[in-house]
Amino acid sequence: MHNIVGSGSLAVFLGAIVAFLAFVPFVAVSYRRRGGLSFGRTALWAGAAVYFWAIWTYTLVPLPQSDEYRCAGTNLRPFEFVDEIRAAVAVSGRYLTDPVVLQVALNVLLFVPLGFLLRVLGGRGILLAGLIGLAVSGLIETTQLTGVWGIFPCAYRVFDVDDLIANTSGALIGSLIAFVVPKEHRGAQKTPDAERPRPVTRGRRLLGILCDIVGVSLVAFAVSVATKAVGELLADDPDRTGAISSQAGTLAAATLWLVVILVTGRSIGDLATRVRYTDGVLPGWVARPLRFLTGAGAYIVLDDLPAPWSLSAFVLVAATAVMLFTWRDGRGLTGWIGRRRLVDDREGVASPTVDAASPLP
Repeated sequence: MHNIVGSGSLAVFLGAIVAFLAFVPFVAVSYRRRGGLSFGRTALWAGAAVYFWAIWTYTLVPLPQSDEYRCAGTNLRPFEFVDEIRAAVAVSGRYLTDPVVLQVALNVLLFVPLGFLLRVLGGRGILLAGLIGLAVSGLIETTQLTGVWGIFPCAYRVFDVDDLIANTSGALIGSLIAFVVPKEHRGAQKTPDAERPRPVTRGRRLLGILCDIVGVSLVAFAVSVATKAVGELLADDPDRTGAISSQAGTLAAATLWLVVILVTGRSIGDLATRVRYTDGVLPGWVARPLRFLTGAGAYIVLDDLPAPWSLSAFVLVAATAVMLFTWRDGRGLTGWIGRRRLVDDREGVASPTVDAASPLP
């Protein structure tokens, strides 16, 4: 039981990391291929990220300790599990709860989600589900057989051809079960209404802001880690390298977001969720830097400037957040100053709470 919980927790942790890394691209692709996000499909993709790691953690983890390592054997005779089930059931008399039966059933169930997800999320049929199930299972069994590709002196788990059969069968069954999902909700193809303009709701605005925050964090972290690694190889003072790497990450994120906003007039979060501001009373060379300073720019510098400037950035972020929830169209501080509305970038559909004919306050 401890191993099961541990493997499951590890899969959830690794899946969450993958979901965080893929968050901004996932939002951008969803808005372009399906017109927006749906809870069900987002949950399926998050589940797929966890499931991908679960396949490996449940089949390869925990790794054996050196003081208790034992070489495992192999089974190359197909369908030997049939004889094993017959012998076990003859002794126990339990057809559904005997450990041998449960072992085979769990091997099948482990790959059912693979076939299901391939059809629902990828639009792939039963033949490809079976081939991918066989390939993934074969990779796992080979990894076990080779002692994780030579890390261990010999196989630490049994290489079993019956596992290949059970896993592939599970993928085939999952592909068939996926037919219960309506056809319009299956597959990765672009939906017919993907280019239909949609209202700019507060939820959509929050999603764009979240994309900016996540994106800024990832860029700053990646550049900081890379700079620190290079600095420690070349520099003599590790403490100084740490301070420089943090500043380099902040500068890289700020530069990227500023350039994108100056070129497009929108932040990366705006681009991901397909929203834009209409023209207002300010010229572009003023409105675009203002968009940076009242959005991503404030997030970036919030923790890295001296106290007075950091406080100013916090006030800007707080003001934008308050306006998002209290103003009728959630345009934020940038829209209020520049007298601009937020619209869908496909055709320019304003928030449903705004009468397009009414004058701006």
